[in-house]
Amino acid sequence: MQQVCHVCGGDLPAGRGESPFCPHCGTPQLFLAIENQSVETGGEPPLAADGTASTGTAPPPRPQQVEWKMAIRCAAIVSGIASILCLASMRVDQLSPVSFVWIMSASLITLGLYQRKLPAAWIDVRVGARIGVVVGLFLAIGLGAVVAGHGVVARFAMHSMGGFDALVTQQIGDSMKRSQQLLATPLDPRMVALEQTPEFRAVFVLASRVMLGAMLLFVSAVGGAFAGLLRMRRGRVA
Repeated sequence: MQQVCHVCGGDLPAGRGESPFCPHCGTPQLFLAIENQSVETGGEPPLAADGTASTGTAPPPRPQQVEWKMAIRCAAIVSGIASILCLASMRVDQLSPVSFVWIMSASLITLGLYQRKLPAAWIDVRVGARIGVVVGLFLAIGLGAVVAGHGVVARFAMHSMGGFDALVTQQIGDSMKRSQQLLATPLDPRMVALEQTPEFRAVFVLASRVMLGAMLLFVSAVGGAFAGLLRMRRGRVA
């Protein structure tokens, strides 16, 4: 409260509990600054940094475009089923087509499961491709672990990898013949001897698995983008 009335200039009481009006002329002595008024009480709205009108409060956080926790969970479930089918198809040949179809459509299945768990989630081509990459990584890791584990058990416990070794040796021999035909020169005998060693066969198998993982990653990304296109929405669901 002011000490002097702004109208008549009379002294104002300084004690608490006194009237907010001047005891001499009755003029009110309480004022509300314009800059402190809200839009609801008739004040001018505050301006943002870019000069536009603002409510004065911070905007809500931008919602995530992908719910990664749910997406990773769905990708893990689909990849786990693919690993089980792959392991079963090694024992039952009739399951090989089922395993192949499931792996090739893993991204579509994951997007369907993701949308079923989160009906209001935003899905488009970009979201589908990003989730498809996650599916491809899970497939590469899961299938690689299954094949490696099965190979270790078959080699050291069941001693039944002779056919696989013969197949790898044949594939290496065929690649050597193709290289010789392309170069039109005889291959170095030392290189031929090196390619027949178990270490080279292990590197050959590992390289083939890396290429297979890269193909799975590409196929899953494309499949996810296609699934996102099919499930794309024109606007966000409130």
